Amino acid sequence: MKSNILSSNTYSDKAISLLKDLIKTPSFSKEESLTADIIVTFLDLHQIPSERSGNNIIAYNKYFDLSKPSILLNSHHDTVKPNSGYTKNPFEAKIEDGKLFGLGSNDAGGCLVCLIQTFIHYYPQNLPYNIILIASAEEEISGKNGIESIVNQLPKIELAIVGEPTLMQMAVAEKGLMVIDAVVRGRAGHAAREEGENAIYKALEDLNTIKNYQFEKESKFLGKTKVSATIIQAGSQHNVVPDTCTYTLDVRVTDSYTLEEALIELNTVLKAELTPRSMRLNSSKVPENHKILNIAKKLNLVQYGSPTLSDQALIPFHSIKIGPGDSARSHTPDEFIYIQEIQSGIEGYINLLNTYIFD
Repeated sequence: MKSNILSSNTYSDKAISLLKDLIKTPSFSKEESLTADIIVTFLDLHQIPSERSGNNIIAYNKYFDLSKPSILLNSHHDTVKPNSGYTKNPFEAKIEDGKLFGLGSNDAGGCLVCLIQTFIHYYPQNLPYNIILIASAEEEISGKNGIESIVNQLPKIELAIVGEPTLMQMAVAEKGLMVIDAVVRGRAGHAAREEGENAIYKALEDLNTIKNYQFEKESKFLGKTKVSATIIQAGSQHNVVPDTCTYTLDVRVTDSYTLEEALIELNTVLKAELTPRSMRLNSSKVPENHKILNIAKKLNLVQYGSPTLSDQALIPFHSIKIGPGDSARSHTPDEFIYIQEIQSGIEGYINLLNTYIFD
């Protein structure tokens, strides 16, 4: 039988209270132990057992059954460090003019507490789907002790719902990230004489190529794969022609490419030796025949491709990204989320799941 959303504000009141506790507790990436404690305690109060792996919290619905398909609800409880532009105490959790201020309120505390309340809503119900909750650590740094460390413990997931601030629009694709260290080699010589082969000048050829480069394939939802030069270093003395120039590339890869394919294409047009730092942060795209896309159309949800990275990159299942709050507020001074967004977020998640599970 289809479950109904509570008409009262009980869920949102509890979510806001939990979010205040999380804001008041510093939880920088790799330092989330105390907020993990808060989440475990909150679930305990609702008589929901949970498992802890490092600072990641996992919970399963009461009638979990391996023979059923599973839906994963995930958001993170780590934050970046507050920047110097803050005029308010980032850990005060103050409500003003319908806004809850505080570090991590928008990214992604609001999403997390809404997903936790959504999980609590479904926890005691015997559903045709399993519902799994993960409050993950180290998302802001794509850390190896975050969700990547536990996804292999999970059963097969039919759909992962990743909570990030999207104005409750549905990101059905997300760009991946590959950071590349590039080395251009020349030959040292004295700057006063025409000696050597200047590695800086050789690197300039690559940099001009990068500045104007257009990858061959384009994505329907994510547009073009983009490469940017972000760091460069060469030379040690003013009178020595440098024999080495190193630069760093930031490559935002769409679902039109694997990371390996993007690297191969860059190798064909650049002279530098290219070494990727990792091949972990893949792009994602929900396949055209997935049930969630029909549900999004039915609910008139905006579908788009997201340029920002999240735990989606480390989840090896079909996933969407959706949540209350606005990505434009993330990592900004005096971060906030509207109180109304919390209530709308819970209702939006439950409405989405009700439609997915029971239709």
